[in-house]
Amino acid sequence: MAYSVAGGGRRGPIGLVLTAGGARGAYQAGVLKRVGERLDRYSPRSPFSIVAGASAGAINGAAVAAHSDRFAQGTMQLAALWSTLTASHVYRTDVRAILGNAVRAGMDFGLGAWLGAGRLAALLDAAPLRTFLARELPLAGIGRAIERGDLSAIAITASGYHSGISYIFVQGAPGHAIWRKSRRIVIPAEITVDHICASAAIPLIFPPVALSTGERSAWFGDGAMRLTHPLSPAIRLGAERILAIGVRCARTAETLAERETELGEGAQASMPRRPPLAQIMGVFLNAIFLDHLDADIDHLVRMNAFVKACENAAGEGPAELDVVEPMRVVEPLIMAPSVDLGEIADELSYRMPRALRVALNGLGEPDPRSADLNSYLLFDPEYARALIDIGYHDADLRIDEIEAFLMGDALA
Repeated sequence: MAYSVAGGGRRGPIGLVLTAGGARGAYQAGVLKRVGERLDRYSPRSPFSIVAGASAGAINGAAVAAHSDRFAQGTMQLAALWSTLTASHVYRTDVRAILGNAVRAGMDFGLGAWLGAGRLAALLDAAPLRTFLARELPLAGIGRAIERGDLSAIAITASGYHSGISYIFVQGAPGHAIWRKSRRIVIPAEITVDHICASAAIPLIFPPVALSTGERSAWFGDGAMRLTHPLSPAIRLGAERILAIGVRCARTAETLAERETELGEGAQASMPRRPPLAQIMGVFLNAIFLDHLDADIDHLVRMNAFVKACENAAGEGPAELDVVEPMRVVEPLIMAPSVDLGEIADELSYRMPRALRVALNGLGEPDPRSADLNSYLLFDPEYARALIDIGYHDADLRIDEIEAFLMGDALA
């Protein structure tokens, strides 16, 4: 289904889109906590009948969907969960585990041609994350929310490591939309902790997770890798308004673009130092986690201009346009950090587990202005609380706008 944005009716289903970002996901929890507090005056139920998430957004989205009958309480619990989260809840932090992976990497790279490779699944062992999520996420609440009619569908995206295709696992009411594109496939499923862990398996950092695709099982990783249109699952499931919460500071991105580091400032501009591996990995994760929402919004703006041009030329509404797929108006509201979360992570990097900090130091010291590997891996209560506070503050500054967007006719 093609889609567009424009001002329109306020009565359609509301979607919540939560993007990827590793430890940055705490920011989303802060935004949702403030929204939950404000909307509790109208109803304890969630305003979001459709939830779509990937990576850390899958964790947050599952928590919101599971608490659809008590939204404010659920978002408060989600913020509390992030504020107590430690690295040991997410990956093994002991020296033995980290050094063991280093040895396996050395064996694969140095002796793999003679002794066989494949010993190293990832840089970190994420087994603790599954245990933590199984204990803390009440996923059975998703099915109950669908039965009550509080939730229409939840979509969790993971990337197939064999095909490179983006798989969208959907648990929803009977008759929910199912679609198949060249690089995107929907699979009806009951969302489990394995779906969440697969969607949150940061490439290279966390190991792949096995999931059933119906007839067989396969290996999956972070849902953000192939999700170039993060708004698409919510729209195709029927959302007509979408609150999307990203984790990238737009001001920081614009500042970096204005510097034009690669172009320099004249013929005499000095060449920057060769980027260390840590910086390359940071830019790699930025490209996976941070850029897709901005690009999708740009796409929405272009589609909006197209729809308006067609309306002016033919006097027809979006649903009447003669296109391959019907088009309708979709209205978005985007929340993003007002400050650079990478800079905060850089200031608190000393709180990272010592064994991992030593290992990352071996990759070189990146330019903190352009890459922020630490911000994805710093699962620490102090960092999380800082991000929750920022998200809460950002939402509070726009709470009247958010309330009007979500409640619409209820305010009339």
